[in-house]
Amino acid sequence: MLPKKVVKNFEEMENIKIEVYKIGNFEIAELTSRDDVVTNSEDGSDLVGNLYYHGAERVIVYEHNLAPSFFDLKSGLAGDILQKFSNYRLRLVIVGDFSAYTSNSLQDFIRESNKGRQVNFVKSKEEAIEVLSN
Repeated sequence: MLPKKVVKNFEEMENIKIEVYKIGNFEIAELTSRDDVVTNSEDGSDLVGNLYYHGAERVIVYEHNLAPSFFDLKSGLAGDILQKFSNYRLRLVIVGDFSAYTSNSLQDFIRESNKGRQVNFVKSKEEAIEVLSN
């Protein structure tokens, strides 16, 4: 099913561009900013809070929107941010090429996450929409 783009106003989120798609009875918010948007835990809190306030339940974020430290599990940034998404019951799909990350713990984390429905890692927007459509 092709998603229908809907307009939502996220004006209070400076430097963050979000497009919202309606598929069936739910909406998917896609972070379309070209820059790092989440560079620390506070950025993650702001993003989650605003998405929740606007009624988002399913979210697409791109690898380039996350600080490199997100993918270093020792930094704790991924844990902090993903916990916020979980607390607000927001389903998250992160789109990117994760094969470049050589950390066994990160690859294990991605593999385990992809077994569930709360957080998934995929290679394309189309795959993200498919995952969030179920």
